[in-house]
Amino acid sequence: MMQFTVAAISLGVVVAAAAQTPKLASKPVLTLEAAKFLARTAEDYGKANNWRLAIAILDDGGNLLYFQRGDGVQIAGIELALRKAESALKYQRPGKAFAERVLKEPHAVALPGAFPFEGGLPVVHDGVVIGSIGVTGATAQQDAEAAQAALDALAKALRK
Repeated sequence: MMQFTVAAISLGVVVAAAAQTPKLASKPVLTLEAAKFLARTAEDYGKANNWRLAIAILDDGGNLLYFQRGDGVQIAGIELALRKAESALKYQRPGKAFAERVLKEPHAVALPGAFPFEGGLPVVHDGVVIGSIGVTGATAQQDAEAAQAALDALAKALRK
């Protein structure tokens, strides 16, 4: 009798699980083509202002999708652009948000992956964070300006 009860309960669990068919979400994905577009747009914006920039584009998993370092940009720009992009992606907010927070709460700089410098922005499409961009090479404010110009251009291109 005990074996029959256990078997019946097990069968009931299997039937209940099968009745609840799982669903998967659909989401937009940042493509290599879009990443190159972002980098090219940020670079062009920088060139128009005589800024030499390093630009990192990450996918939504934090993996490097595309990187470029302009002529004459210091080697440190490689890691700086990556850190800006990583922070923007992990926390889904601009690096400027951390820069402002650190002024009020200095311990915020110890948050894992937080990088309190402007120039890192999440890439958002249809309300979903699909990646990030990190720009460095000019002042922090100028880096953020170039990153935002790239995001604005991508949003405009996607509306067409």
